[in-house]
Amino acid sequence: MSQSAYIFDVTTETFDRYVLENSFHKPVLVDFWAEWCAPCKALMPMLASITESYAGELLLAKVDCDQQAELSKRFGIQSLPTVVLFKDGQPIDGFAGIQPESAIRAILEPHLGTVPEAAPEPEADLATVVATLLEEGNATQAIALLQPAISEQAEDPLLLLLGRALAMDGQLDAAEQVLDAVKNKAAHKAALSGARAQLTFLRQAVGLPQRTELEQRLEQNANDSEATYQLALVDLSQQRYGEALAALLALFERDRGHADGSPHRTLLEVFNALGSEHPLTIQYRRKLYQVLY
Repeated sequence: MSQSAYIFDVTTETFDRYVLENSFHKPVLVDFWAEWCAPCKALMPMLASITESYAGELLLAKVDCDQQAELSKRFGIQSLPTVVLFKDGQPIDGFAGIQPESAIRAILEPHLGTVPEAAPEPEADLATVVATLLEEGNATQAIALLQPAISEQAEDPLLLLLGRALAMDGQLDAAEQVLDAVKNKAAHKAALSGARAQLTFLRQAVGLPQRTELEQRLEQNANDSEATYQLALVDLSQQRYGEALAALLALFERDRGHADGSPHRTLLEVFNALGSEHPLTIQYRRKLYQVLY
């Protein structure tokens, strides 16, 4: 349950009283969501921020569709998230899927008018939503949100996020072009370095055998250096850095000359991608030093 007076959960039993009756006095935005839905979780903070900005002139009701299946069926909800605006006891507008804040405000304006947008700025809100989507592995939705925003104003933080999203989506050349478009490269040196290193890992993983095949080879021969190295590259392409670093260090100890010293070079590339302050970098740089000296 939200601590805000304007945001609340509703059930099948309370929907008519909290949503329909309230909507005769002020518009009520209903957010149909579910715990398993990553875009739903990314959208929630934005809806909350918009609701708070109207200072009581808009209410936000949240419907957990897993718990309130009857409400989903009653309103014909086909996909999540779905957001419906109620006024005078009737649904009058809405949208499905995650949307930029500007688009949501445009839907509300005819029914509520405009309000000044207080800090945080829209870019910061969008960046937070996109970062959440990328953490959940939802690159397609992140790209859909970022591209229209960047077409209006290509800010460096959004370009960096779009580069990450495109790389995650397998659009490696497009990702590289977007990263090249970052204007203030000095200010974003660490982020750019990490993004470019991740692109390198993704390119190296193209055409490699499937994980299951590599794991089977290692079950048959735990000292198969090429299978070990290739599996580490697959792990890096999927951002499984801990597993990759452990395998690369073990390979370096056992066969440091493999592929002209590739295990050592790749370890350094991973450190570069993660940054010098990352716990894995600190841990494995120390271990590498111990092996070397």
